[in-house]
Amino acid sequence: MIGFKLLPIVALAASAFASPVDSLNGTALEARAGRTYTGDATYYAPGLGACGKTNGPNDLIAAASYKLFDHYPGATANPNKNPICGKSLTAKVNGKSVTVKITDRCAGCQGEGDLDFTPAAFKKLAPLSAGRLHGMKWSFN
Repeated sequence: MIGFKLLPIVALAASAFASPVDSLNGTALEARAGRTYTGDATYYAPGLGACGKTNGPNDLIAAASYKLFDHYPGATANPNKNPICGKSLTAKVNGKSVTVKITDRCAGCQGEGDLDFTPAAFKKLAPLSAGRLHGMKWSFN
């Protein structure tokens, strides 16, 4: 009789340990769902990025907003090991597009979908004189 009373408790405990625990924030869940992001495009002078790689102004790379970078699924305290590093994405705005890899973190980006490009990548979207492009849409490849 005691065995039948303990069985539901043991089953419940076992299922709790067997269930995968995932981040409950929206960014982590949406990143896996193939979401299309919207944000501003800017450009910067790259160097040693948060992913641990050194890039130059002619490389087709971008820095992801800290709001996405810091909460990407699997992100830890070591930004060099963030799973977002090296992810390819395609950004589109004003009828133009560019494909880049994430190699850095943009601390100054205000929106989750903002990207900071190298000059070479930004020039695929607009002249550098534009400075900031609103309404850019992008998604991971």
